[in-house]
Amino acid sequence: MFGLIHLFYPWSIFVQIAAVIHFFRRRPEGYWFYVIIFGGGIGAAVYLVVEAIPDFALLRGTFQGFGRRSRIKNLEIQILDNPSPGNYEELGELLLEQKQFAKGRDAFNHAITARNDSPHAFYHRALCSLGLGDLSAAIPDLEHVVAKDPKFAYYRASGLLADAYARTARLDLAAPLFANVTQFSTTPETLYNYANFLKLENRNAEAREWTQKLLAKKRTLPRYMQRVERPWFRKAKSLQKDLAQA
Repeated sequence: MFGLIHLFYPWSIFVQIAAVIHFFRRRPEGYWFYVIIFGGGIGAAVYLVVEAIPDFALLRGTFQGFGRRSRIKNLEIQILDNPSPGNYEELGELLLEQKQFAKGRDAFNHAITARNDSPHAFYHRALCSLGLGDLSAAIPDLEHVVAKDPKFAYYRASGLLADAYARTARLDLAAPLFANVTQFSTTPETLYNYANFLKLENRNAEAREWTQKLLAKKRTLPRYMQRVERPWFRKAKSLQKDLAQA
């Protein structure tokens, strides 16, 4: 019996270490930390089964990245002979998915220069600019897209434009956009951005209400979507703390 315990003991430490690393990377509910620490190897193993194993589904994008990188190289070669707007646009989308925002934006620049009537190219170029933190470049592209279709990307373009206005102190332009978008879009991203906008307008009571709506939404989402949207819930908790101190 003691021999078996002796064999299990070092492995339980490794299981706990793996669980702690995953916990701090993914930031699930705080009570799991106590399960890992005080539950020993068994508690850590339970955590990994419940929280870590399902996260493997989110790694599909990592494995798909190998195929994207291969396609990017092929497109870069094709463009030498055929610099068509379609090739540049596909290249830009792949680079955006790889979070190579600067190169992606450059590809969309070429696509738009060759054919400036594609709202998809403007929208994705705006996403690249947002990824670079360049709000001044993203705003004109989003304005172009929203002017053509306010519902573009299920109102995400309008929501991102409203948020960009808010973050550049153009609250008067953000207000009507948010008023429209929040009637149709209840994504965690939209709810968080609107709550943050209300905070910027010093409408703290309303900001608390919308932050609470976002946190309540977590309970209605499937487990997989809870994991996907986890960064927005984390931001909402941080915003909630800020509002409590205001």
